[in-house]
Amino acid sequence: VQLQASGGGLVQAGGSLTLSCAASGCSFRSYTTGWFRQAPGKEREFVAAFGWSGNRKYTDIVKGRFAISRDNAKNTVTLQMNSLKPEDTAVYSCGVTTTTWGRVTEENVYSYWGQGTQVTVSS
Repeated sequence: VQLQASGGGLVQAGGSLTLSCAASGCSFRSYTTGWFRQAPGKEREFVAAFGWSGNRKYTDIVKGRFAISRDNAKNTVTLQMNSLKPEDTAVYSCGVTTTTWGRVTEENVYSYWGQGTQVTVSS
């Protein structure tokens, strides 16, 4: 299983970015896919998850601003990020897990990870 995250970049506060996680060697329909982020000097934190059955979960600080979706034909999971804030600056990574839905916010239940993509939001 290989995951590839892309779409990061530099954007002004209030702007938008779309991150994409592409998979080879697995189908996202069989996994829960999660997005996590790690800011400098901080621990990696949960951002959003898309369950194999279509469930969605977000951390409170991105609700209403971020949207996670899945394209089965392309086998990608996308994180649409709107109204970005400087505090959203971080390296964003995607991972997949088969854990129960109640644990999808836990980093250590994810089996495979893609490399991170840098998101920088300027004020």
